[in-house]
Amino acid sequence: MTDEVTLYTNPQSRGRIARWMLEETGASYRVEVLDYVSTMKADAYRAINPMGKVPAIVHGGKVVTECAAICAYLAEAFPEAGLAPLPEERADYYRWLFYAAGPVEQATTNNHAKFDSGEQSRMFGYGNYDLVVDVLDGLLSSRPYATGDRFTAADVYLGSQVGWLTQFGMLPGRESFLAYVARVQSREAYKRAGALDDADAAALQKAAEPA
Repeated sequence: MTDEVTLYTNPQSRGRIARWMLEETGASYRVEVLDYVSTMKADAYRAINPMGKVPAIVHGGKVVTECAAICAYLAEAFPEAGLAPLPEERADYYRWLFYAAGPVEQATTNNHAKFDSGEQSRMFGYGNYDLVVDVLDGLLSSRPYATGDRFTAADVYLGSQVGWLTQFGMLPGRESFLAYVARVQSREAYKRAGALDDADAAALQKAAEPA
């Protein structure tokens, strides 16, 4: 499949994950920058993502939403980038990709909102916040990347999550977390994507200023 990818995003959103992933693949893509007030909620975009949220990608006439799914999809769609798991990496790849998308996301946002599962912790897939943090620390203390010694698409998603959550104090600044973030953010694709998103953010801000 060689069709160009279209990325629908906002530079101040999880769309930064999808842009980083696209830069890692080296695929040709174009960007539609949406704003939260108008274009993201317009009928034209809701036809792509009825949730009215970004990011979304369109590739070969098909829509993919949800950042973890976008990362996994692009890794398979562009195998020459070497971001999909090798056979021996698949178990760890899917395990930790979806651990980040499920327990890490839920536990940290709930904890930030001062929600304590307490005695109802068995009702929640993550159990409790401290357990999630300790499991994540155990992973990143034992290996440099999600699947072992090699960077994969799982690290785009996991690295983005750990980076944001430590930056905003939603994860503690444990040594393993900070070292992992430094590793993944040293990648050239991460730096390119960040520069492009920052430029789009500046353009949006300028456009919003009174004439």
